[in-house]
Amino acid sequence: MSHRNAPLTETGRLRLARCVVDEGWPLRRAAERFQVSATTAARWAARYRELGADGMRDRPCRPHHSPNRLPARTERRIIALRVTRRPGPARIAFRLGLNPSTVHRVLARYGCPRLACLDRAAGVPVRRYERERPGELIHVDVKKLGSIPDGGGWRVTGKATGTRNSQAHRDPARRRTRHGRPDLGYGYLHTALDDHSRLACTEILADETGPTAAAFPARAAVWYSQPGSTIEPVLSDNGSCYASRTWARACAELGITPKRTRPRRPQTNGKAERYHRTLAGQWAYTRPYHTETERRAALPAWLHTYNNHRGHTALGGHPPASRVPNLSGQYS
Repeated sequence: MSHRNAPLTETGRLRLARCVVDEGWPLRRAAERFQVSATTAARWAARYRELGADGMRDRPCRPHHSPNRLPARTERRIIALRVTRRPGPARIAFRLGLNPSTVHRVLARYGCPRLACLDRAAGVPVRRYERERPGELIHVDVKKLGSIPDGGGWRVTGKATGTRNSQAHRDPARRRTRHGRPDLGYGYLHTALDDHSRLACTEILADETGPTAAAFPARAAVWYSQPGSTIEPVLSDNGSCYASRTWARACAELGITPKRTRPRRPQTNGKAERYHRTLAGQWAYTRPYHTETERRAALPAWLHTYNNHRGHTALGGHPPASRVPNLSGQYS
């Protein structure tokens, strides 16, 4: 929309119309003075005679009649199905014999939120939150990741050959015992994710026991201190490593307040869960690796791209580094 006092906005139109109607200027002279056509000058003069100064406002482009618009009864049926059963536009269109794009326009016109933003059980918009500064809340989580055997997994060798790795996982000699011996068939991604900036720190460790998890926050705190962030509370799920005394003692030594989500509410820690999904899709399984060493060697470069260059939808398409100014200079 142009500036209010620019020529031929409300102010310019009113001046043109008054020159023609009130002062008796010829249309051609007024059009030349305001650098518009004589037809335009005649239109605004006619509106001024009919409606006065109120006629200088912009009129909506919406037509007075929409003969192809759905009947009100059909629109009510669309909204009723959405509210009661919460299906998508395609399912509603199939049931009512309509085009999915038509159903989508009706839902958008009535302000129905997207299904991704709804709590399906309650049918109400999901409450989303974001802390105001870096370090105010750090999400921590662990993801178990199967290791790649030498020569590659099934994505490289095919499913028939790749199953040897899963058979090796079932070998009792390769499992982690109750005494904490690491399972050679898996790696454990320990992640710390800043709630405000989505800045991520991830390490691949041998297991998810209490001592291993408790040693991770100290290294994460050093990593976050480089761009100038200080970890305050950390939010985790109710896994055994985070419910242990070792974890509580390690957080206390660092001056960090440990918090845990409510039982059976993983969405509270959803930012870390969603990050691990991105990590799996764009690093762990993005291409066929031939060895576990090759995949692990690719992690630092991917983390650098994620933190410094990859656009994040929750940040308006900007990378996490955009919310931590000191990071870009230290991790170029």
